[in-house]
Amino acid sequence: MRAIVRPPSPGLADGLVSHVTRQPVDAALARRQWQGYVDALVANGWQVTEAPAADDCPDGVFVEDAAVVFGDLAVCTRPGAPSRRPEVDTIEPVMAATGLDVRRITAPATLDGGDVLKVGRTVYVGRGARTNDEGIDQLGRLLSSAGWHVVAVPLSKVLHLKSAVTALPDGTIIGWPPLLDDVSVFPALLAMPEEGGAHVVDLGGGRLLIDANAVASQQVLRDRGYVPVPVDIGEFVKLEGCVTCLSVRIRS
Repeated sequence: MRAIVRPPSPGLADGLVSHVTRQPVDAALARRQWQGYVDALVANGWQVTEAPAADDCPDGVFVEDAAVVFGDLAVCTRPGAPSRRPEVDTIEPVMAATGLDVRRITAPATLDGGDVLKVGRTVYVGRGARTNDEGIDQLGRLLSSAGWHVVAVPLSKVLHLKSAVTALPDGTIIGWPPLLDDVSVFPALLAMPEEGGAHVVDLGGGRLLIDANAVASQQVLRDRGYVPVPVDIGEFVKLEGCVTCLSVRIRS
């Protein structure tokens, strides 16, 4: 298991916000929280590769938006925010070095990795401010021969699809319904008691990375037989970040 991460830019506080009110961001605290996130990955058996710093890209730490992995295929995206597109240029060689088959989304398509949720062989893709129809179509064409089925999900209340929903290892989709335009897109949805509880990363072995502040949601996961691994990411939450967007995960 391998994870690609990127350290936060000194200009992190200038990162984009769209659906939240801007708050002051403590760059030093963010760096410590990021290191805690990385340490949690390593402690749970993940090999971590650090992508080159992108100090001129305030949002570069949210590395998941720049690349998405589907088995032996890595898709480098074309972010919907023009200011974020340079991030992909420094992620693409990192993905190529993993030995994956690397493809790239091209104009006029836009696609943010945070809009892509894989559940089994189904790929849910949020259609909203950052990902357009052409981006969804291009992704679908790249994946069709590999047996993936792409489903578009309308978004207007939240930045990215995975800001609202993620999935448990057994395929259960969990989420925060107030952020979804249409919950009927999913075959079923387990509503979590906190917004921060809608985001988990499958670490393997029943362990789930989750926002440390989502205390009630951690209990829901324990009741379902999982082991929550809480991490403090409060400074990144201020910029609409969550536990999924701070890494690109590769499973061999």
